[in-house]
Amino acid sequence: MAARAGISPRMTAARTAGIALFLLTSLNLFNFIDRYVLPGVQPLIQRDFRINDAQAGLLTSAFFFTYMVVAPLTGWLGDRLPRKPLIIIGALIWSAATLLTALVRSYETLLVRHAAVGIGEATFSIFAPALLADFYPEEDRNRVLTIFYLSIPVGGALGYLLGGGLGQRYGWRMPFYVAALPGVLIALGFWLFVREPQRGSADTVQATADRASFRGLFRNPAYWTATLGMAMWTFAVGGISTWLPTFFRRFAGYSVAGAGLTAGEITAVDGLLATIAGGWLAQIWLRRNHRALYLISAWSALLAIPFALAVFFGPARWLLPGAYLAEFCIFLNTGPLNAAIVNSVAAPIRSTAISLNLLVIHLLGDFPSPHLIGWISDRHNLRVGLGATLVSLAVSGVILLGGARFAPALADRDAQG
Repeated sequence: MAARAGISPRMTAARTAGIALFLLTSLNLFNFIDRYVLPGVQPLIQRDFRINDAQAGLLTSAFFFTYMVVAPLTGWLGDRLPRKPLIIIGALIWSAATLLTALVRSYETLLVRHAAVGIGEATFSIFAPALLADFYPEEDRNRVLTIFYLSIPVGGALGYLLGGGLGQRYGWRMPFYVAALPGVLIALGFWLFVREPQRGSADTVQATADRASFRGLFRNPAYWTATLGMAMWTFAVGGISTWLPTFFRRFAGYSVAGAGLTAGEITAVDGLLATIAGGWLAQIWLRRNHRALYLISAWSALLAIPFALAVFFGPARWLLPGAYLAEFCIFLNTGPLNAAIVNSVAAPIRSTAISLNLLVIHLLGDFPSPHLIGWISDRHNLRVGLGATLVSLAVSGVILLGGARFAPALADRDAQG
């Protein structure tokens, strides 16, 4: 039918890939809205349940604990079963768990509920990049994943805004009602309009033993340096994103809504601009240097440190400009670093590799950091607690600089002459 209508198979495949990218990016947007509603209403929850900073941080840590524990199983399934139904099931689970938040009446129930969101999100976060990699070849994945991961800062910002704005006016439960439904509708569209591609159909880099087998994965330095660098970056991002609205409220005198609005604006502006800029710079740099994905990710972490230092420990007049500059630097690596992970392995183990990556980055990153920062804050203050993120950014940069020499040559260009 497509041939009679004058539409080539290549055009049909490109259109299907575009629809998949749009719907998966939309799902990821609401994935992160759901995740960041909680930090937006965190001061209200602390007041309602009378919990300290360590207990508040534990809510986010519980989410990431479930997320990372479920990840290995879902990765194993993703390399053996069709990923399309698994993505839809994950979206329905996290949407239902978000909706059920409105019914909790104790801190302990909220802790369990927020942990349950991690089950749904673990499935989606593993399968979506692996599926997109089967629509697009290696040289295009930085561009495609940059688009896909634009939904992280935008979703985070909207989560802050939704939580702070609606929470202050209607109570902290209302934002969770509003955030739950769109994921269900988008999942339905994905079910109706996207056909899953053949696994590995877009790969061009040779599938060597350490790229295409689970055992070989543990001898793959390109994968492990990208993963460990991302883990240290995630420690910083998880801690900062959880505590930034609270930091604005305590040290700059913002209201709950004002803190959520300010954190949301910074995240949205920086996230959009920096994610686009980082993906664009990496795409240009890749034409000259196949190590570009690692190098731009390393400098992203290192350049953020002096600006974050000004935010946490500098005078009040440095807070907003420092926050804008720090988050801009942090988000430069969103597309490139995720593309480095996807390109470091071949299709037969890609879902497993992404799931192991998620386990490691959350185990070492944003699982411990929110609770640890809250624990330090209870004993000193939130400035000192957030200072721990500066160390993790430095370690991330060093690991990624060292790992750049292991980056695979995309599309076997070196071998082709």
